[in-house]
Amino acid sequence: MKVFLTGGSGYIGKATITALIRRGHTVEALVRSDRATGTVRALGATPVRGGLRDLGVLNAAAARAEAVVHLAQAETGAEDLEAAEAMQDGVGSGPYVHTGGTWVYGDTLGVTDETAPWNPPPLVAWRRSVEDAVLGRAQRGGRPVVVQPGLLYGGENRLIDIFYTTPGREAGAIPCIGEGANHWALVHVDDIAELYVAALKAEPGSVYVGVGGVNPTARDCALALSRAAGIEGKVASISLEQARAQMGPIADAFALDQQFTADRARKDLGWTPAHTDPLAVLARA
Repeated sequence: MKVFLTGGSGYIGKATITALIRRGHTVEALVRSDRATGTVRALGATPVRGGLRDLGVLNAAAARAEAVVHLAQAETGAEDLEAAEAMQDGVGSGPYVHTGGTWVYGDTLGVTDETAPWNPPPLVAWRRSVEDAVLGRAQRGGRPVVVQPGLLYGGENRLIDIFYTTPGREAGAIPCIGEGANHWALVHVDDIAELYVAALKAEPGSVYVGVGGVNPTARDCALALSRAAGIEGKVASISLEQARAQMGPIADAFALDQQFTADRARKDLGWTPAHTDPLAVLARA
């Protein structure tokens, strides 16, 4: 299958291109720079120059493809929806896989799944209208699917590295919001890439939580990160107010208590996460 993918040079994008090509698909990937062009070419994908605001480029690339995977992070909900609509128009009745996230559910009060009510922190509150519009295409002949990754780890560790490992190494202690008793719904970047590939065959209108099914506490994650940073066991508790000052609005997301099961993706798509020991991976990041 010929797949058009946005965000190909990013954290999830590189893993997803690799997974798609390994499964025999061909990939065109949106790029905004010469560096990104080199990255996707090295992975075996064909670069398409443009950004999420270049709606004509998105539409044309989607029309050339048999399926679309939208991974790139938009600056606003309006930008994300306009890009999604341009690509859905282009791909027509082909699969369109859109990226959401588990943070939209807020605190889960135990283990839950895609049926949980939404209670998003302000950072991701805009996703509701976008995902509703994307999924609405299923009623008009489209094949939309939403994948909602949990907190990613593995490889570059992206958000975890930016907001925890790097500042923790500099300060001599990994930050931990409150006591760190809240749970993180983690997923390995290579596993979520495989879910995006599997989602190409999903029923129109489907939503899948992408999590590893292992939900360690934030404190256990911080302790693992301290080992990776060479500051064994050094964790500093900070208040949510301090976290907001240091991290910005994302602090409220890191403070969520979330536990999820990915049983729906396992049942529908045969997706089984291969990485089941996130603390071991974080400890050697």
